[in-house]
Amino acid sequence: MTSSKAFIESRREMEKGLTEERVGSLGLSLHGLPYVVPLNYGYAAGKILFHCALTGKKLDYIRANPQVCFTVGRQFGEVVPHPQGAVCHVNGDSVICYGIARIISDAEERRKTPNTFNHCLQPDAKEITLEDGSICCAVEITVTEMTGREERDGKCVYWRQGFEEGLRSWHASEAQI
Repeated sequence: MTSSKAFIESRREMEKGLTEERVGSLGLSLHGLPYVVPLNYGYAAGKILFHCALTGKKLDYIRANPQVCFTVGRQFGEVVPHPQGAVCHVNGDSVICYGIARIISDAEERRKTPNTFNHCLQPDAKEITLEDGSICCAVEITVTEMTGREERDGKCVYWRQGFEEGLRSWHASEAQI
């Protein structure tokens, strides 16, 4: 059985979920092998930001295939018990972002990205110096599409938003390679 979903164009509701959560799951793929890793992140101006070690599996996957998926979700209350065959539901929200990951190599930009990330998590965080920024890698995901879902008392609202600027930027960078 399939259901038809009516999507609402609403970037605001999905961005609210992204800015309120602190942990998300980054989905990567290399040669058909999936890899999903939970991580802290910041969200600002259509971009997901995170930092990580200078080497590792995440970066290997991103270098080989920068197309990524990132998701956040939250549940309110417990799963509602249901009799056999009845629809199961739980109140909650989720957002799925599709985008292009870019490993930031410029030293000054690599310092700025963790500062933006830190200010998303703690607005009064102290600034990271250029020296401190050099000991980690920074990654920026430009969101190209975002979908979301809100469920309350068995009623669902679905959102979808395309980010044309993210797609144009991706196609332009591909043309330069």
